[in-house]
Amino acid sequence: MLGKYKAFWLDKNDNLVVLDQRLLPFEEKTVTLSNAKESVEAIVNMTVRGAGVIGNVASFGVYLAGRESIGDFEKFQRLTEEIRESRPTAVNLMWAVDRMRGLVTDGIDEACVNLLKNEAIKIADEDCERTEKIAHYGADIIENIMKEKNLKQFNVLTHCNAGWLAIVDKGTALAPIYEAKKRGIDIHVWVDETRPRNQGANLTAWELSKADISHTVIADNTGGHLMQHKMVDMVITGADRVAKSGDTANKIGTYLKALSAKDNDIPFYIAIPASTFDFTITDGINEIPIEMRSADEVKYMRGLDKNGEPQELQIVQEASPAINYGFDVTPARLITALITERGVCSANIEAISTMFEDLI
Repeated sequence: MLGKYKAFWLDKNDNLVVLDQRLLPFEEKTVTLSNAKESVEAIVNMTVRGAGVIGNVASFGVYLAGRESIGDFEKFQRLTEEIRESRPTAVNLMWAVDRMRGLVTDGIDEACVNLLKNEAIKIADEDCERTEKIAHYGADIIENIMKEKNLKQFNVLTHCNAGWLAIVDKGTALAPIYEAKKRGIDIHVWVDETRPRNQGANLTAWELSKADISHTVIADNTGGHLMQHKMVDMVITGADRVAKSGDTANKIGTYLKALSAKDNDIPFYIAIPASTFDFTITDGINEIPIEMRSADEVKYMRGLDKNGEPQELQIVQEASPAINYGFDVTPARLITALITERGVCSANIEAISTMFEDLI
């Protein structure tokens, strides 16, 4: 797609322009990234977020690092290592940086910079192709469930944001929903607010409204009640890292949804591209690093005041401490299957090793 995607794009000066996801849905503004430091800041402060887009911005960040390091290979190595370490849980970031750095091994010149830019575009284009395949496999599952249960409307519950703001250019968890809408399916989405940063309420709901897809924002703790009362036909989320065993790290709160789904016999799917696997890990609960983010994300909330102006509001008293785990791990035993670009894969080491044997 020649460096043009929904959530980010290269401008006429070959700088990376990204949608500032911190301001959505109330403000639609962009940030221009022209060097490695700005790329790191955008990833760390969540100007961009979502496993895939983090990886994409990281790969373009490596290109920008190369552009400012011509003739200084040590500087290039240092800057790209800072990009690689910018967030610890989403493995797509490390995967993308390692792939990019593998192209430059002993020096950096203008030819290398052009090579890096083209490779970053290639990575993003490949992600677009993957999301198309995930969309079709996931929509097929939706159609099959509807036929089995003789449903006229299909209700999906999702957690956090795994649409095109998170993984170019259709997303993962939302990709089958977009495809279902395209196929004429009457689909409705229960959108978890996803505290503390409200990616569901702010980003997923915004995406779905843009696509004219029926949806309802719910408090994070509502999902279990809906499942008990047969108001959810399927749960689908994305992921930030999946172990070889199928254990899956995703936004904090995903584990609780998986437990509720299991207790109520509701299928629970994880939609991911192959780049989200970490084949070096077999025990996700004990081996996947869980990012600890600022307590301020729990203590403050952003929204509109009564005059329609964006404001940040403190919602926890100063005297009370807060803790902010960014992710939790859902054990493979709670996952119905993984929806990947290669097909639907059972969440166990045997099935994953067979389907992705060439990558292990």
